[in-house]
Amino acid sequence: MKALLSGNEAIARGAYEAGVQVVTGYPGTPSSEIVETVAKLYGDEVYAEWSTNEKVAMDAAAGAAYCGKRAMVTTKQVGMNVLMDSMLYAVYTGAEAGLVVITADDPGLFSSQNEQDNRWYSRLAKIPTLEPADSQEAKDFMKLAFRLSEKFDTPVLFRSVMRVSHCKSVVELGEREENQRKLERFPRNLPKYNCTAMYAKEMHRKLEERIQNIAEYAETMDINRIEWGERSLGIITSGVVYAYTKEVFPQASVLKLGMTYPLPERMIREFAAGVEKVLVIEELDPVLEEQISRMGIQVIGKSLFPPCFELLPDRLMDIALANGLLKEDTRKASIMPPALPDRSPVLCAGCPHRSTYYNLAKMDVPAAGDIGCYNLGAQPPFRAQHTMGAMGASIGVLHGMSIAGLPENRVCTIGDSTFFHSGLSPLANMVHNESRGVVILMDNYTTAMTGHQDHPGTDYKILRTNKARKIEIEPLVKAMGVNMVKTVDAFNVKEVEEGLKECLAYDGPSVLITKGACVQIEKKPQKAFSVDPSKCVACHVCLKVGCPSIMLSEEENPRIKKKKCRIDPTLCAGCGVCSQVCPAKAIGRKEN
Repeated sequence: MKALLSGNEAIARGAYEAGVQVVTGYPGTPSSEIVETVAKLYGDEVYAEWSTNEKVAMDAAAGAAYCGKRAMVTTKQVGMNVLMDSMLYAVYTGAEAGLVVITADDPGLFSSQNEQDNRWYSRLAKIPTLEPADSQEAKDFMKLAFRLSEKFDTPVLFRSVMRVSHCKSVVELGEREENQRKLERFPRNLPKYNCTAMYAKEMHRKLEERIQNIAEYAETMDINRIEWGERSLGIITSGVVYAYTKEVFPQASVLKLGMTYPLPERMIREFAAGVEKVLVIEELDPVLEEQISRMGIQVIGKSLFPPCFELLPDRLMDIALANGLLKEDTRKASIMPPALPDRSPVLCAGCPHRSTYYNLAKMDVPAAGDIGCYNLGAQPPFRAQHTMGAMGASIGVLHGMSIAGLPENRVCTIGDSTFFHSGLSPLANMVHNESRGVVILMDNYTTAMTGHQDHPGTDYKILRTNKARKIEIEPLVKAMGVNMVKTVDAFNVKEVEEGLKECLAYDGPSVLITKGACVQIEKKPQKAFSVDPSKCVACHVCLKVGCPSIMLSEEENPRIKKKKCRIDPTLCAGCGVCSQVCPAKAIGRKEN
């Protein structure tokens, strides 16, 4: 049977067919759909969870694999930075059943704060790595990953990118292969699973031996293949860039690498010897180029192909033409529809974060930011979030601001899911070191930005189908030693302002919890607001709340020659923030 699947759906299907039993992860584009697809389609046979963070997900999957259960971890590329501490010990230990780690990288920074190339982790950890080019390979390579993991007693890294994860193609489906490994008790095998120095030395020796054996095996794998064409030009590539390469250089000889670590050295030497010139085409860093160059093979790579952003076919064609690699432009003329007008991203109408950023902008308080929808507080009209780096970084940066001692108040903003992910440790650090600053904990009852997944502060589990035990944030923060804790209604502008002022005046670490449900999960219909044009004075204060439902009308205030405002009732969520800030009292609920 065949199905049209995205790469992420195909990865989930491949894991299912491989007999996966435990799937863990932390949400993040472009990887989020993998865990959700497993839970939705295969949840009766496979345990799936959104873990508190990526390191916890890695540890949980390793623990399950130690017990003989086939396990898989998913993360986007920056999440690898969080789980690496645990993946490095798992590479030493191996497991009793297959263990696969998925990284979904983001060339082009479509939804990430950086453009890191996680293939470097392959070499750091000495972990075999597979890279599919499309959905069919995503499914097939996932099954292969579990087989490799069990054959060589090692975790396997599976690298996707946004274009593979989110593009769809036809996939041939197969049957599920049940795991026949059954353990009656946890293995008491200290030399294998206890990474103290007395055992880890031998583990390292075995790891080096193992990766050499895998390199030898790579020479025989059909996912690494030579496609002979014209011998004047040979191209070594992998993953989705293989598809781009075949489109731009259809006549060239190509070596497609499905396993990008360890490399099949003999195959690469054979290929290089058979062509006049060797190109290495890869997105982002020269990971393949450096390894092949160390073999003594002369290649052309990043001297032509930039290390930033995607290498889509049009870009490859332009580079090839500019450098004489192709004699003519073979692209067919196409009539493209006119581009839509650009629009900066904004907080949704009815977003609970709006009051907080309105007040921060009005007070002009320096704010360290974190990862979440609330990043949009840095955009106009607020411009009230001044840093953003990594999950949980806001609280640590706030502590550093306190140490620096500049003579001004300071705050940070962090969401509820991010707080549980990596905010607890830096808050404990603030309390222990008697820092001064306000942690604004924006609790919208979900992990909103990545698709409303659960976290320990929600009362539901994956897919919102099962109830869960909820950890309340306020008593948790108080138990950590924060003496000044205020909880306010996120939609009450005055309450947020007063709470913020009270916390700013406190000499020590304080936490302001703004509570209000994400409008995308609340979905309770409320009457829209409207502007009374007879009362509107065109002061434009309502525009400072940055709501997409508020816009300029055609009517003008003749005295100051400025347009008045109006509210689009089809966009208004009825939160009422605009009516609270309007000095002319011109905004109220529509009666009809």
